Amino acid sequence: MGGVNPAGRTSGHQAFRRTVLDALPEDVQARTLLGLAAMMRLADGQADGTWQDAQGQVLDAAEIVEQTRQQVLDHTLVRRIEDARFNEEGLPANRKASLALDAPLTFRIRRRQLPDDLPATWQVRELDRQHLEVTVPAGSMDVMLPETRQAQVRAAGQLPTGFEPSRLYRSVHHPRGLAMTVFAASDCLGDSGLEWDDLRDRLDPDEIAVYAGNSIGQLDDEGWGGLLKSFSAGKRATSKQMPLGYGQMPADFLNAYVLGSVGGTGAALGACASFLYNLRLGVDDIRAGRRRVVMVGTADAPITPEIIEGFRSMGALADDDGLKALDALELLTDADYQRACRPFARNCGFTMGESSQFVMLMDDALALELGADILGSVPGVFVNADGWKRSISAPGIGNYISLAKAAALVRDMLGETALRQRTFLHAHGTSTPKNRTTESHVFDRVARAHGITDWPVVAVKAFVGHAQGSAAGDQLTSALGSFAHGLLPGIFTLDAVADDVHAEHLRLFRDPLPFTADAAFINAKGFGGNNATGVVLSPAVTERLLAKRHGEAAMSDWRARREATREVAAAYQDSADRGHFQARYRFGEGVLEGPELEVGRDRIHIPGYAWPVSLAVDNPFGRLEDEEDA
Repeated sequence: MGGVNPAGRTSGHQAFRRTVLDALPEDVQARTLLGLAAMMRLADGQADGTWQDAQGQVLDAAEIVEQTRQQVLDHTLVRRIEDARFNEEGLPANRKASLALDAPLTFRIRRRQLPDDLPATWQVRELDRQHLEVTVPAGSMDVMLPETRQAQVRAAGQLPTGFEPSRLYRSVHHPRGLAMTVFAASDCLGDSGLEWDDLRDRLDPDEIAVYAGNSIGQLDDEGWGGLLKSFSAGKRATSKQMPLGYGQMPADFLNAYVLGSVGGTGAALGACASFLYNLRLGVDDIRAGRRRVVMVGTADAPITPEIIEGFRSMGALADDDGLKALDALELLTDADYQRACRPFARNCGFTMGESSQFVMLMDDALALELGADILGSVPGVFVNADGWKRSISAPGIGNYISLAKAAALVRDMLGETALRQRTFLHAHGTSTPKNRTTESHVFDRVARAHGITDWPVVAVKAFVGHAQGSAAGDQLTSALGSFAHGLLPGIFTLDAVADDVHAEHLRLFRDPLPFTADAAFINAKGFGGNNATGVVLSPAVTERLLAKRHGEAAMSDWRARREATREVAAAYQDSADRGHFQARYRFGEGVLEGPELEVGRDRIHIPGYAWPVSLAVDNPFGRLEDEEDA
C-alpha cells in the first residue's frame, strides 16, 4: 500500500499511527512524529543517522521531536484551511453590475487588452503602438467588478503542511491530484519491497492491470477548473488542462510514467465509492484469472474555492455558521476547526479532505512465489444502487444489500463467532445529520440479523475529512493499520452519540480501542446511490487460508523469501521517515509507437518486455467452421 492523506504517508502505517498516536508506545510515537516532521520539511535526516532542523542546526532525534511536536500536531489532520484565500485574503470573485454614466467615460488601455468585438457606440483613438484611448458615451454600461468574498467554510483535511508532492519529480503544471498519484504509487512500490521491473519481467505484460481514478476529475487551475473558467477569468486555456482533467488520468499516469504497463486499464467513477469500485475491478480480474497483479487506487484534491462552494450550496458541508451554532460560539478558534468533522455525534455537515491511496493486489500463488509481505486480502466487494429515489442526493436502500452480502461472505468464510466477535466496521461516516441516521440504521439492522451485540465502528473521516472518491482508500489503509497494531482509531470528536443514531447493536467510542480483528468491512454510502462494501481480511486469517490451499511447506518457503522483501521495504520506510522520497516518474523512457513490435498469430513481442503478450483468448461461444476450414 502507499499514498498520502492529512495524517501523513501511508507506507509503514505512518498515517494510521498518527490517528492512534496517544495509544502507541513512546518510541513508536517519537518515530511517527519524527517521520512527519521530516515529511513537513521541519527536519532532515542525514545518511549518518544525525538530524538537522529547518535552519540546518544539528540536533538529535529526541530534540527534533520535542522542537516540532506541536507544529506537527497542529498542521496535520483536519484543521483551518491554510490557503490564504479562505482567510484574510478572501476568495477572488466578480460581481455583475450595470453602470449609469451621466457623462461620457474616457479611459486608456493597452492594445492587447482591448476586446476584439466592441459596442458600435465606443470610440477608439490610437495613442501609440501599445496604447489606445477609449470613449464610452453616456448611458448604461454592463461590467464585472472584481471583489473578494469571505469564505463561509474554513475547515478541511489537508495534506501535512510543507509536503508538496509536485516537488518530488519533474512536474510541469500537473494538477495536484496527479502529483499525489505519482507519489502514492511510488510509495506503494517502495512499501512492497519488490522491484517493479523484476516483477513485470516475470509476467505476460497483459497479466498486469491498473484501475485508478477519482470522483470528479482534476478541478484545480491546472486541470478542468482552469479550463472551465478561462474565458470568464480572461485567461487562455492551456494545451494540458483538457487532457489532464479526465477522471481516469491517475491510471493513465501510472501506465505512461510510473509502471510502463500495457495491460488492462480503466477507472470506475462512483462518487464516494470510487475507490471500492476500482478495487472490485481488480479483485474480479484476479479471481477470473485475467490478471495476476493489479494496482488499484484513487487521487482526489478537491480543496478549491469552487468545489467547496458547490458542496456548501447543497447544504452538505460544515460551514462556520453551522459550527458556531453547534457549540453556541461567537468565534471559531483553530481548535474548533480541528473538531469540525463529527461522525455520529451532533453535526452539521461533512469536512472536505484530500487523499491519494494505492494498493497492490496479487494472486495468492504469485504472492507466495515472490515472498511478498501480505498485509491482508480482499475476498469480495459488493456494489448496489438505491433504486427509486425522491432526490438524487437522498439516501436509499442499496447499502443494506451491499453490507448484508459482505457480512454473509465473512460468516461463510470464517464462521458465526468470527463475524460476531472479531470484525469491525469502517463507516463512511461523513458527519452529516442524514448519514449518522441512515448509515447507523444499516449497521444496526445487519448486526441484529447476525446476532451481533456490540459491533465496533470506526469513522476515520473525523481525522482526515472526506476525500470524495478516495475516502474508502483512507478507510482500507487504516484497517490494515488496525490489523498491524491491534488498535481501532476512536472517533475523537464524539463527545456524545446523537439521539437519532441507531446504536443498539453498535459500539461507538472516542479513544483508541485495543482489538484483535479477523476482518473489517469498508463501507461507502455515496452520493447518487453509489453504495459499496468491501471485505478485507487480516494477515493472520489470510495466512491460514493460504496454508489450507497451498500447504505448510509452501508457506514455510514463502516466509523465508519474505524476509528479504521486508528488509527492502524497511530500508525504503527508513529513508522516507528521514524525509527522503524517490518518486518514480519516467517521462519519455522506452517510448514505442508500433513499428517496433513483432506481431504474430499467437503472440506479440514488445521490445523491453521479457515475455510476449499471448493472443490466446477465451472463447466460451463455440465455433462456426466455414467450408474452407472444414
